[in-house]
Amino acid sequence: MASETSGTSKAPDPVSAARAAAPAGGESVRVDSWIWAVRLVKTRSAGAAACKGGHVKVNGASVKPAYALRVGDEVRVRQPGGRERLVVVKRLIRKRVGAPVAAETYIDNSPPPPPREVVAPVGIRDRGAGRPTKRDRRELERLRGIFGQGPGQDPEAGSGQH
Repeated sequence: MASETSGTSKAPDPVSAARAAAPAGGESVRVDSWIWAVRLVKTRSAGAAACKGGHVKVNGASVKPAYALRVGDEVRVRQPGGRERLVVVKRLIRKRVGAPVAAETYIDNSPPPPPREVVAPVGIRDRGAGRPTKRDRRELERLRGIFGQGPGQDPEAGSGQH
């Protein structure tokens, strides 16, 4: 009864998805295409720009976008915000695949991301609201006095209330 199985759709196997995205026969894969396919950069053109800017290194050397990647290569990508990703190529893929499948194509040896700094909330104004009024400014100063108080600062000194 083939009609029973044809009506149900099953999620594709991640391994078969990676095999489908792999290059045929011993073909090589461009480094800009690979870092896009494994989701280290958002777009392929961003991958090419990163290569041209010297932000992508393979085995310690800066490479051009058309560099042919091989299994076992160590790829270092410097991302916006100063974070650096260090990955070792396990499998070559050409097409972009889902994040869980992409994670199986490399070994991630990246250092942990730096902890986020605790930053005092910044007063955000609605667009088109104009200049802050004197009352708005005083409220912002009061908030900054609470959150941004440095050593040796008296919170009552600048308030004008005695």
